[in-house]
Amino acid sequence: MDAAYLSALSALAGSTIGGLTSLGASWLTQHTQLKTQQVTQDRLRREELYREFIEEAAKLYADAFEHNEAAASKMVKLFALASRMRVLASPSVVESADRVIADIIATYLGPNKTFREIPEVLAHADVNALLAFSNACREELKLRRFFL
Repeated sequence: MDAAYLSALSALAGSTIGGLTSLGASWLTQHTQLKTQQVTQDRLRREELYREFIEEAAKLYADAFEHNEAAASKMVKLFALASRMRVLASPSVVESADRVIADIIATYLGPNKTFREIPEVLAHADVNALLAFSNACREELKLRRFFL
């Protein structure tokens, strides 16, 4: 084989390998960036969902302390948020959300409370299901941060 052919083939092979390496590196970089972006969007979606649930549950808790009966229309948004969690969240978060809903319903069914009685009621660990829900959410978000 002629030295000129060998030299040309070596240059062609080197260019091909260099191009494939560059293509592979670009693909890997894009793939990693896309995965990181998806994980970030998933986390933000969960944080927003959990925030909405906490805000709605807190409003309903306050309403439940003052009223004996809840209109079903007041609970619709809370039920909808809990259903969205069933799709996105871990079982522990969903269980905590269900406990919050059950506690709100039980509070509506119980006697009305005055503003002075509320700190006493909240002092009982079983009553503050929102705290358990918040902790479950925090744990889930903390675990998901490590699984990019």
